[in-house]
Amino acid sequence: MGNVRYGVGMDRPLRAARAATYVYFVLCGTLLGTWVVQIPAIEERVGISHATLGGLLVVLGLGTFVGMQVAGPLTDRLGARIVVPAGGVLCGAALVLPGLAHDPWTLGGALLVFGLCNGCLDVSMNAHAVHVEKAYGRPVMSGFHATFSVGGVLAALAGAGTAAAGLHPAAAMAATGAVGIVIALMAARALLPAAAPAPAEAPAEGSGTTGRVWLLAALALMVMLCEGAANDWSALHLRDVLGASAGTAAFAYGTFAAAMTVGRLLTDRLATRFGSLAILRHGAVMAAAGITLVALGPWLWAAFTGWALFGLGLSGCVPQLFSAAGHADPAAAGANVSRVAGLGYLGMLAGPAVIGWLTHLLALNHTFLLLTLLCATTAVAAGVLRTGPDRAGRPEMVSGTH
Repeated sequence: MGNVRYGVGMDRPLRAARAATYVYFVLCGTLLGTWVVQIPAIEERVGISHATLGGLLVVLGLGTFVGMQVAGPLTDRLGARIVVPAGGVLCGAALVLPGLAHDPWTLGGALLVFGLCNGCLDVSMNAHAVHVEKAYGRPVMSGFHATFSVGGVLAALAGAGTAAAGLHPAAAMAATGAVGIVIALMAARALLPAAAPAPAEAPAEGSGTTGRVWLLAALALMVMLCEGAANDWSALHLRDVLGASAGTAAFAYGTFAAAMTVGRLLTDRLATRFGSLAILRHGAVMAAAGITLVALGPWLWAAFTGWALFGLGLSGCVPQLFSAAGHADPAAAGANVSRVAGLGYLGMLAGPAVIGWLTHLLALNHTFLLLTLLCATTAVAAGVLRTGPDRAGRPEMVSGTH
């Protein structure tokens, strides 16, 4: 889908498109979160070990990665108005499959299909978000990513309610999926239509756009590897290294996640004022300082402060990378976002495993110094966000009104 230009009097459709994009981000977070909250019940029902579940989660990740690579070019060719709702419908329909699984093989197949559909929705809605941001002429990407977290909260609340009511996992997942299908279809009309890109926006031959996008993807891998490591190891760090109780340790991840959400709610305004380059560079520096405090601090207050700084610093990094990839070539926004999101997602999957492997050589807290190195590298390489005459690092955008 090419860049859609809006003039005076066209701001209402643009606001509707932005609202619809929020809806799809919440939907994606809710559907994925519904699977996550049902994992314990499905694991017990299927009768598999934690180790087997870990292998099956790799299958889910593989499906998501493949779905991302398929959906990106499709979004460029067919337009987000077709691919985004299709991804939402397919993801909602596939959500019930893990709940119906009765052995490891059927669960693996179900997770592969669900991952494919989730990847399609994820990349296509991010590609559409890039076009909304382009039309607005100012950063709005981080707000979309914040609402993804809201979907996870909704899934957790719904999961707690269905578990308390004794509802079968398949029934709970089918109900959520059905509601998701309806929402995906209802929000579709508000999405931006496909349009041919303006000739002046096509990147010149030899401009290095592809190489730049892969560099953005490498940075996304590093940043999302850090996120994945925090997701799985923050609570264990407090329990095993600092001797905190299980209840106190759980607040480590809560602190990180809350800081991520707050940071993403604030990032768009900060990026408008200071530029996306500043957000990526200073955010990575803050994250590096935070995780170093976690790695070397022997006190609980230091750990909580460090995880908060880590989450706050990382919060704006991924949205800036996704946005820069989409703006690198508006005619290929979907394909470029799929590269960055796909490699980043692999990093998120690899993060917990990499830290786990390093614990065979180092104490858990000292393995976090690898994350310090990755954040520092991201800060040094943040100059890749420079796209032209805007020295602040903001993407070159078309104003939402003329």
